[in-house]
Amino acid sequence: MSGGSGGGWPVPERSMIATVLGVPPFAAVGLTTALTALGVLVDLTRIGTLGLIFTICYVGGCVLGVTWVRRNGLFGPMVAPPLLLAAAIPAVVLLTGTSKPGAGIADRLLVVVAPLINAFPTMAGTTALVLALGAFRLVVQRPSPVNRPPATSRGSAAREAARTSGSPRRS
Repeated sequence: MSGGSGGGWPVPERSMIATVLGVPPFAAVGLTTALTALGVLVDLTRIGTLGLIFTICYVGGCVLGVTWVRRNGLFGPMVAPPLLLAAAIPAVVLLTGTSKPGAGIADRLLVVVAPLINAFPTMAGTTALVLALGAFRLVVQRPSPVNRPPATSRGSAAREAARTSGSPRRS
């Protein structure tokens, strides 16, 4: 079970902690999505706007996703924070039906857009934190040179194969 630097799981398969196996990217994004939706739903039904529960669930889910995912699947959890906010908040607002019956399109639009605008600082900070954690993992958790295949260009490998082949060379 050893592989890569620092022991534990092989570098492409590990989470941020070398001894913990990383989850697939879809599982990390799913966990992040579920926690974000839960936070939005709880706060909208509790206080009618996004508050502390949403912030804890959203930031915690995004950080958990980027730290628990396999190193070779970091892209999805790193780009998830702004996408989650753009999708989860309007969906939950529309599902909870917080607009008044008979309200016009402008009123309904304001009901959906207001939580998005109010959540922007949280989204920006979370995105910066998640990108920093992901970049840290990409830099620190590199496969060791011992495990990497030798670097050869495509042309030099083809020339080497041609030199060692048994067929005579034709011009």
